[in-house]
Amino acid sequence: MSEAEVRGHLRSVVGRLGADGALPPHYPTCLGCGPDAVQGFHLQVRREGDEVVADHVFEVRHSGAPGIAHGGAVATVVDDVLGFLLYLVQVAGVTRMLQVDYLQPVRTGERYEVRARVEERDGRKVWVSCSGRDSDGVEAFRARALFLAVPLEHFSKAATVAARGGEGQDPVAP
Repeated sequence: MSEAEVRGHLRSVVGRLGADGALPPHYPTCLGCGPDAVQGFHLQVRREGDEVVADHVFEVRHSGAPGIAHGGAVATVVDDVLGFLLYLVQVAGVTRMLQVDYLQPVRTGERYEVRARVEERDGRKVWVSCSGRDSDGVEAFRARALFLAVPLEHFSKAATVAARGGEGQDPVAP
């Protein structure tokens, strides 16, 4: 993906941010929300005021134990939903830190509402949080994360490095 393609995608997203409603996926093959990610979670995230919200049902293929979603699957959904907050603050960014607290078993086959908000912004740092509740309103998990704003070149460079087989990748936060 070139820098021009990244900029074009972000411009199309920013143009849709004025009102509540559905937000576009991060990228077609995003593991969390990409419609073209065959083994992805296919999250559909919407804006509600200053928050982003997604309803998700973990499938049997997301199991860590019979009837219970794998913690890594939950963390993936959390990370992706939190990433949608970057649309609201209009920065490109990456996850620097993610902490998930599992309060109840997250069951497969049940709907969970994941509701996220920006907590604080400090220069490149964007602190965010979310809560996951079952259909009875019981909080099953919560998370806090730190995203770092990065220049758009970070993504076009990563695509170029991937095309070369991964050589020459610089760390995001040394």
